[in-house]
Amino acid sequence: MQEITGDKLRGHVETLILSSLETGESHGLEIVKRIEEAGSGALRLKEGSLYPALYRLEDAGLVKGTWEGDDTRRRGARRRLYRLTRKGKGRLSQARQEWNYFVSIMNQAMGAPA
Repeated sequence: MQEITGDKLRGHVETLILSSLETGESHGLEIVKRIEEAGSGALRLKEGSLYPALYRLEDAGLVKGTWEGDDTRRRGARRRLYRLTRKGKGRLSQARQEWNYFVSIMNQAMGAPA
């Protein structure tokens, strides 16, 4: 299966992140893993795209980021955990509606069977 990266993925990164957080809070690399698993391995999101998108989503109030507590028993640096806000849930719902409309119009324009 051909990977979907770069320009094909651009414009959908934030919606994919919101969708991945719908199942619960997560840190950046786990978000990437969730997206890859949801896309059967075809969706490849790079860290260079992930973190700027997370910062934009946080600035917009769509996700909330908090630093992992010191009481966490793990090695390495603390991680920033992200969760979907109520505003983010609303945006995700709107994005899904927009996507379904876009796909239906594209299918119609390309003569795909209904």
